[in-house]
Amino acid sequence: MSWESALSGCSLAMDAFAVSLCVGATTNLTRGKYPPSPLCEANRRALSAACRLALACGLFQFFMPLLGCFLGEYSTRWFPAIDHWIAFVLLAFVGGDMVWGYFKDEAKEIMGVADRLWPLLSVAVATSIDALVVGAGFALAGLPVMELAVIAGVVTALACAAGVCLGRFVGARFGKKMELMGGVLLIFIGLEVLVSHLMDHGRMPF
Repeated sequence: MSWESALSGCSLAMDAFAVSLCVGATTNLTRGKYPPSPLCEANRRALSAACRLALACGLFQFFMPLLGCFLGEYSTRWFPAIDHWIAFVLLAFVGGDMVWGYFKDEAKEIMGVADRLWPLLSVAVATSIDALVVGAGFALAGLPVMELAVIAGVVTALACAAGVCLGRFVGARFGKKMELMGGVLLIFIGLEVLVSHLMDHGRMPF
């Protein structure tokens, strides 16, 4: 195992881990008493959400470097100009939906991000976009792309599962407010991705 693959694979998992903390803290929250069901049921739902998020993000982290390798130099030229905007829009959409859900006066249970296909895929794509460009860079540098893809996929899956479980402890303590806090945090993560990429490319107006 090369140190480049290990370091890059672990680094690519960090955004997914941060998002999974927010998802875990807001999974299946209601306006009433928390948890909304007996402890065993709440644990089952948390485990289900952790598995879905780990599977989705892990698979995207695995396939994105391979896709980047396939696209090669072409992707390193045009994709860095838009990848941060895609990540920001997707995370802002999911985060905004969570904030809107907090303010809506609904008695029904609020479904977590991991319970719905579109938000789940949005999070998976947004947190794995960088892996495409990294995979292309590895291919052009003659580094092992498959090794990177395996490490990124496995580490991301484990990080997401752990993040959801850790986030549940926060959600159990603060209850429904975590839906608002989680949505705001997702928007800020998207902003951080956008600003950091613009600064790296010297496009900030200050």
